[in-house]
Amino acid sequence: MPDDYKDTLNLPKTSFPMKANLAKRELDMLKFWEDIDIYEKLMEKRRGAEPFILHDGPPYANGNIHIGTAFNKILKDMIPKYKWMRGYFSPYVPGWDTHGLPIELRTLKDEGLDKDSLHPIELRKKCMQYAERYIDVQRDEFKRLGVIGDWENPYITFKSEYEAIELEAFAEMVDHGYVYRGQKPIYWCTDCQTALAAAEIEYEDIYSPSIYVAYSLKASDFSFLKGREAYAIIWTTTPWTLPASLAIAVHPDFDYVFASSGDKIFLLAKGLIEKVQHQTGIHFDSILHEIKGKELEGRKAIHPFYDDREILFVLGEYVSLDEGSGCVHTAPGHGVEDFETGVKYGLEIYNPVDDRGYFTPETPLVGGLSLDDGSKKLMGVLRERGRLLGEGKIMHSYPHCWRCKKPVIFRATNQWFIAVSKFRDDSLKAISSVQWIPSWGQDRIANMVRDRSDWCISRQRIWGVPIPAFYCNDCGELILTSDRIRRVSEKVRQGGSDCWWQLEPAELLDNLAFCPKCKSKSLRKETDIFDVWFDSGTSHMAVLTTRPELKWPATMYLEGSDQHRGWFQTSLLTSVATRGRAPFEMVLTHGFIVDGEGRKMSKSLGNVVQPQEVIGKYGADILRLWVASTDYRNDIRISETILRNLVESYRRIRNTLRYILGNLSDFDPHKDSVPFEEMEEMDLWILSKLQGVISKVTKGFENFEFHVPTFTIHQLCVNELSAFYLDVNKDRLYVEASDSKLRRSCQTALWNIIKELTLMLSPILSFTSEEVWQYLRQIDNSLSESVFLEDWPVLDSNLYHESLEEKWDRILWLRGAVSRGLEIARNQDLIGQSLEACVNIKLDDETRNLKDLLSSYWWKEVFIVSDVQWVEDLPEAPVMHDDDETGVKVAIARAKGEKCPRCWMYAPEVSEIGLCNRCNQVLQQSR
Repeated sequence: MPDDYKDTLNLPKTSFPMKANLAKRELDMLKFWEDIDIYEKLMEKRRGAEPFILHDGPPYANGNIHIGTAFNKILKDMIPKYKWMRGYFSPYVPGWDTHGLPIELRTLKDEGLDKDSLHPIELRKKCMQYAERYIDVQRDEFKRLGVIGDWENPYITFKSEYEAIELEAFAEMVDHGYVYRGQKPIYWCTDCQTALAAAEIEYEDIYSPSIYVAYSLKASDFSFLKGREAYAIIWTTTPWTLPASLAIAVHPDFDYVFASSGDKIFLLAKGLIEKVQHQTGIHFDSILHEIKGKELEGRKAIHPFYDDREILFVLGEYVSLDEGSGCVHTAPGHGVEDFETGVKYGLEIYNPVDDRGYFTPETPLVGGLSLDDGSKKLMGVLRERGRLLGEGKIMHSYPHCWRCKKPVIFRATNQWFIAVSKFRDDSLKAISSVQWIPSWGQDRIANMVRDRSDWCISRQRIWGVPIPAFYCNDCGELILTSDRIRRVSEKVRQGGSDCWWQLEPAELLDNLAFCPKCKSKSLRKETDIFDVWFDSGTSHMAVLTTRPELKWPATMYLEGSDQHRGWFQTSLLTSVATRGRAPFEMVLTHGFIVDGEGRKMSKSLGNVVQPQEVIGKYGADILRLWVASTDYRNDIRISETILRNLVESYRRIRNTLRYILGNLSDFDPHKDSVPFEEMEEMDLWILSKLQGVISKVTKGFENFEFHVPTFTIHQLCVNELSAFYLDVNKDRLYVEASDSKLRRSCQTALWNIIKELTLMLSPILSFTSEEVWQYLRQIDNSLSESVFLEDWPVLDSNLYHESLEEKWDRILWLRGAVSRGLEIARNQDLIGQSLEACVNIKLDDETRNLKDLLSSYWWKEVFIVSDVQWVEDLPEAPVMHDDDETGVKVAIARAKGEKCPRCWMYAPEVSEIGLCNRCNQVLQQSR
């Protein structure tokens, strides 16, 4: 930085600095940080110190940042800044998640392309260009927020080194036996035409059909019915799954009944008779037979529209009495519990639905139809056959694709999985070793991991890292070995993952290009890519272990609470699977952004707040103050009203700093400072208060409770400083001789206050704090080049005086009573300014003890009046005030004498030029 930093920042040398136009001034600060390379200077200053590594969860490079992204990034920025100033080595390496479906779909849409008619390399090239464009856009937007980090060297998931390490992590999992390919029902998005992981699912309330269907019972399995027409009643909200129905699940311990209705008999759970009667209109005349669910196991029914298909009765603990009939239609190809039951009973994992959400052509009755059209046709068939016993609508929570926002289906397909079940216990143990902030995060993620199924990691797309598996064209063997994966990883490290589409198996594998079973060299490559959650979930290996300035495990991960099922969990799983422990020591979670009324942000509601608009109107420091002012553990509200209130809070803080700066223009801390032991008592009192603020603010940052520092500093500025200390000391600062000890003592206090406040505010109001700091450097050029290069304020126990604060609490208690009396006098037009008043205080047991706490001079300063009298009996005065809060009695009259034009106090005697004795003396001494 050039010596003339004043010109670099265009800061005027003035007693009234820090004028408006915050947004413009922030751009000057950004240029200043860039010019001095603030990030590198922080690295140099703290290199070798204890590390605190916050690992950045990569945002998706797909569009401009939104208010939630801005909140997250500012929160992440405040912590390293604080840690730097506390003496830690706290580099911040930002990253981007760049592969996957959204970018591929957007690229195809924007350019009007067809995936199937485009060469994979050409599509991947266009996807990379799209991602690169938005990395640049988001990088500029993050920097505009005041976020300091290694912006020139971020980590990006499409980089060849990153991809190679991701594959090496996969190889380790294969070595441990955690990877398999199998047919299981997975979430499938028919719109995006790909498998989805649980982390990619959002739940929304939708209306679904609610139908009761009759499955005829096989007479030979129920001899006690003596050949009478009998049916099991099943209930479902997904009629389209009925073609795949292979079983009826009942609970082993429930009581089931055969109830007659006219000439028909129906099987259902005893506990649901009334509900089924109400929802179907069927009236049950009597109960003919009662049976335990476990006695139904192995018996059979007949499919409601495929007469040649026998339906097996199976047992399922998951059957409940909450809804339906207690008899659950089971399609092993369309549900997790159904699948597990199907495997247990040796049923076919039958899935008649294709990638697009259409029934396969060979499906009886509905072949070639969409699921919606097929459902309508099936409903018609059920009505014609008299098997539709009841129908209606039900609103329930249903899984949706988090990308296209459309409902998904469960569909059994061949996919790649990580067998989480094999290391679930180790994962739960790892969770318990981490500090979770807030603490409920531990239970949240533990429950999710405890209940989750194996992780489906394959996706049917092009833009991503390929799953490096091969198939033998001769014997059909599936080939997935760690040595072959590592061989592919070497190729990817050299040329990126495009090589999978550019090279033949022999070129990718070299001497390993053969089938280990039949030795054939005729191989073909897998076409699936990795789930993007596997990409980002391996970032702890690809970033923390490869960057020399970082460490593994990270000190902290910080994201929104949705990442308990997303990045936190996938990072945990990949880390436990490969390294046996969590990749983080602590995890901080924040809530979601909602509007001022607590509603989710929505374009249709018109309540979306764009960070770019807030910055343009108010400046980024207002956004930063918003982040720091909220209790992030809950949902975070934002609205124009909230922002306006924050602007007012910001002005209180900024005006306090501006006022203090304006009163230090002639102060040299090296020459003019008064030793603490010689300072005036009021100045020692405010410095004692400052120590309490330093303690609370530091504790707030240490506990990651950022609303505590913000509230504490704001309260100091509004209450102790603006409402009292700065107000009462205008007289000293403006009237006393410029170099008098009285004035210098106050300036010494102000110098210490503004330095410490600026440092404590810097992680929050970064732009404002840097601006103030550069003005302070004009006063003392020995200060660090940037506010962030200075050390954090240290609590000075020698300046904390509990007894002094107690004494001044009593003084302020009396001041409150007098101030309320003066307000009455002002309202009655007795006085305009308080200096026009003479205050008489009645002596009683309380006030008698207070009288001698201060000299006459200081009592006038404290009350900001021209005269104070302590009397046994109050004289008659225009205002007689008996204070309700304190019981103090005061009489207020206009001050006698003439007004001094210099200090505005009223004095009994003034000089020939109209000045009071004090002002006369000050002027004579200054000549």
